[in-house]
Amino acid sequence: MPFEIPQNLHPNLHKFAWLLGVWEGGGDGDYPTIEKFKFGQEVIFQQDGRPFMHYMARSWIVDDEGNKVREAAQETGFMRCMEDGSVELLLTHNTGVMALWHGKVDGAKLELSTDAVLRTETAKEVTAGHRLYGLVEGDLWFAFDMAAMGQELQPHLWGKLVRR
Repeated sequence: MPFEIPQNLHPNLHKFAWLLGVWEGGGDGDYPTIEKFKFGQEVIFQQDGRPFMHYMARSWIVDDEGNKVREAAQETGFMRCMEDGSVELLLTHNTGVMALWHGKVDGAKLELSTDAVLRTETAKEVTAGHRLYGLVEGDLWFAFDMAAMGQELQPHLWGKLVRR
């Protein structure tokens, strides 16, 4: 079934409409402070007619055959979309990290970088991030680079999601 743009879409969201919906898939993760892993993920971008999207994501670790091993990260927040394609993303993670992201949409590509990262007393140190989302032949490809635990900004997560 082809994706249809909602009737009540706020004009500020027109450039972001390709993100709307429920996406599912997975990818790979790696970082110098942890072992390599594979994960499944569900991502939801929803809107209610106002100039923002609610973003939710949950992930789970999978084995080499794709079987769920355990729950993993969750995050939720709001993408405040501007008519010119710029965006502010306020994001909270179950790991105790909160981040403010700024970015811009360019066609079917959204690129975001952190402006500020806060963490709870018990959260691991995360100091910066960079995210890239792109619509390629109807699939949502993503990459997340992270600076954490004394490491420089570098690839952490990447993969592909399919619209449900």
